Amino acid sequence: MKLRGSVIVFVGYLLALFGAPAFAAEPTKVLLAHGAISNNVEPLWIAKEQGIFRKYGIDAELVFIIAGRAMQAMLAGQVPVGLVGATHVINAVTAGGDLVMILGLQNTLDYLFIARPSIKSAEELKGKKVAIGTPSGSASLATYVALDYLGLNPRRDNIVLLGVGGVPERLSALRAGSVEATSLSPEFGQVVVSEGYRVLLNTTKENVPFQSSGMVVARSMMKSNPQLVENLAKATVEGVAFVHKASNKEIVLKSLARNLRLSKSEQVEKAYQNLVAELPKRPCPNMQGVASVIKLMAQHGLNPKASQVKPEEIADLGLCKKFEDSGFFSSLY
Repeated sequence: MKLRGSVIVFVGYLLALFGAPAFAAEPTKVLLAHGAISNNVEPLWIAKEQGIFRKYGIDAELVFIIAGRAMQAMLAGQVPVGLVGATHVINAVTAGGDLVMILGLQNTLDYLFIARPSIKSAEELKGKKVAIGTPSGSASLATYVALDYLGLNPRRDNIVLLGVGGVPERLSALRAGSVEATSLSPEFGQVVVSEGYRVLLNTTKENVPFQSSGMVVARSMMKSNPQLVENLAKATVEGVAFVHKASNKEIVLKSLARNLRLSKSEQVEKAYQNLVAELPKRPCPNMQGVASVIKLMAQHGLNPKASQVKPEEIADLGLCKKFEDSGFFSSLY
């Protein structure tokens, strides 16, 4: 008993001398919406699953809300952070919103324009139905670009563009035969290609400057809570680095299979290869890509006000510059 008492006194002395250990504050709960189910969401899934958000004091809840609705929720203040395409940020800004893209996780137009097996050439799409997502989303813009490259014009060639929804809805419409073609990200496009569907155009190979998915917040949030925004960005950047590290491949493969609901190992492997090939190690917004999106939206009449905005109104490179100058980017590789 004397020994036990002496230990208690000694511990008490140390606490008095050095102070009690500080416990970490409760993590900040943050709702983060991603506007599509695709492999470019993987850095966020990894940051959640591997405790990287927690490392930065964030309890992130990831929720899928199709991109157009995700932006509506952000504009209404219901969701503070989103992973959505530049097209939706442009729509928000031209409508008076103060949203801005701070990271770019998909800086290319990476889609397969796919048709049913019965369609042998692009010419055969004349007078047919094509599924798109939200009217001015990245998948829809990919379809406009694909039709342009294939020499088709929806109005002239009587091609009906049907806004059927996200990837699951477009896949169902294509398989059911209610549409003849649609644009799909490679990880899902490869699934139907293996079933006999035809790739009419791979937009990635056309090297179209484009800004697809990126992390978006309100400018007011950047001013009122800059540390939280920086921590969100840092956790996401670390998620990107985790994905790129070869020793983490098995973890990333399992995460992709689970989150994309891919059951065949070869499909998961292709999704992984596409991801590491397209995911920028320094995930900054591509300002040339933003400018290209603005031009395409104006050109196709998707937003008559698009031509009035400048790329720097849509994307902010401030945090990327800070991460570069401080050595944060280089410290991860």
